[in-house]
Amino acid sequence: MPSAFHIPLGRTALRIGRLCLGTVNFGGRVDEAEGHAIMDRALEHGINLIDTADMYGWRVHKGYTEETIGRWFAQGGGRRDTVVLATKVGNAMGPGVNDQGLSARHIVAACEASLRRLRTDHIDLYQMHRMDPNARWEEIWQAFDLLTAQGKVRYVGSSNFAGWHLAAAQSAAADRHRLGLVSEQCVYNLVTRHAELEVIPAARAYGIAILPWSPLHGGLLAGVLRKMRDGTAVKSAQGRAVEGLAQHRDAIEAYEKFCSELGESPADVGLAWVLAQPGVTAPVIGPRTIPQLDGALRALEITLGEPELGRLNELFPPIGQGGPGPDAWAT
Repeated sequence: MPSAFHIPLGRTALRIGRLCLGTVNFGGRVDEAEGHAIMDRALEHGINLIDTADMYGWRVHKGYTEETIGRWFAQGGGRRDTVVLATKVGNAMGPGVNDQGLSARHIVAACEASLRRLRTDHIDLYQMHRMDPNARWEEIWQAFDLLTAQGKVRYVGSSNFAGWHLAAAQSAAADRHRLGLVSEQCVYNLVTRHAELEVIPAARAYGIAILPWSPLHGGLLAGVLRKMRDGTAVKSAQGRAVEGLAQHRDAIEAYEKFCSELGESPADVGLAWVLAQPGVTAPVIGPRTIPQLDGALRALEITLGEPELGRLNELFPPIGQGGPGPDAWAT
């Protein structure tokens, strides 16, 4: 993989591939052997950021996905040294009142538990899975300061934050003379574009990498209509894809026709669009098979010009007048 494939993670000197491997399907949808094979193939392609969360694998049991990755690391072969390992904290991991959220107690305890499951001594990117309205930034940064001082965490990121959360986090980190957040993982795709209003502009202003999750809206933008006709729809036949299809069927029909005219698959065009957006560092893809992983690389070769981008904006209009707020909604 050419060196140009790897770019800095936000304002850090750490370099990651332009695609991130998401593991939310490991456990329940992808068995362990296939998951290990997918991670091996990702490294072959130069995809070095592997993203997970402490709660992933809940279809088996919470923590199962981290355990799967830990057993993969245990195979050796330089896997752990090559990988930029990202996991998350904040969702409920047990029945106790303090088994969730972003208290200092839970952040530290959850990190220790993730390290055990992952069979490693450090997490490269430790991400808050969602904002905790009951936790003050003084407490949150105290916990992360401890973990970084102990060498258990290298960088801190966020997920599902609002733009003002990013600003508040960076202000509090600056008061402590700390680096603060280096990444934000937000939902972002042609159908769901609210991140353009404030999250992405805030991230760009603070040098925070954007790692979009669900870049194909749960399969809605991956040729769902053709797959449904062929009887091959799996992920695109459930969840947000089904809900989105009910609302956007006409646009999806036109989109799949447009992709056919381009001679490209809908999945590749949808991913290429995300990659082309200002501020986006690397989308998080969630392949269930090696062919799906291999196919995602095609998106890196697609160049969408102004006519193509204009047509996609017609099919899936940006919010308001487009662009960041307040101009997007101001009259």
